[in-house]
Amino acid sequence: MSQRQTPAGRPRTGARVAAVQALFQSEQTGESAETVADQFIRHRIGAGEGAEAFEDGGVPLANIPLFQAILGAAAKGSEAGDAEIRAHLSKDWTLERLDPVLRAVLRAAAAELLAGREPPARVVINEYLDVARGFLDEETARFANGVLDAMAHALRPQEFGAAR
Repeated sequence: MSQRQTPAGRPRTGARVAAVQALFQSEQTGESAETVADQFIRHRIGAGEGAEAFEDGGVPLANIPLFQAILGAAAKGSEAGDAEIRAHLSKDWTLERLDPVLRAVLRAAAAELLAGREPPARVVINEYLDVARGFLDEETARFANGVLDAMAHALRPQEFGAAR
C-alpha cells in the first residue's frame, strides 16, 4: 500500500486509514484481525513525528477505540459485510476480482454502515472516499464511491429521504 498522510487533527480519519491498512495486512498475511490490531497499536499508531511517522505504514494520529471498533466489526461481520459489497457490484465484478486495497476500504466502510446509525452514512462515504483517494487511482476511487453510495442508500435509506 502506498503511504497516506492523515490530516492533522483528524484522529477519526486516522483510525479509518489504520483500519484499512490493518484489514489489508490481515488478508495478505493470513493473521487474525486481533493480531494485526495489536501490532498496529504497538508499532504504527502514535509512533514518531513529522513525515517520518508515516513511513512503513505508520499512522501517528488515530483514534484507537474507533480503530479497534472498525476492525472488530469488520472481522466479526465479515460474511454480512462481504455479502453487502457483493450485492452492490455489477455482475461483471466479483469481490475477489477487486484490488485488495479497494476490498479493505469497502470492508471497513461496510462494517461501519452495518454497525449502527453513527456516524451518518454521508460521513462514512466521505471518509472512506478520502481514504480510497489516498491509496488508489482516481478511476478506482470513483468506483469505490459508487459502491459506497449504493451500500449506504441500501443500508440506511432513512438518511437519504427515501428508499431506493
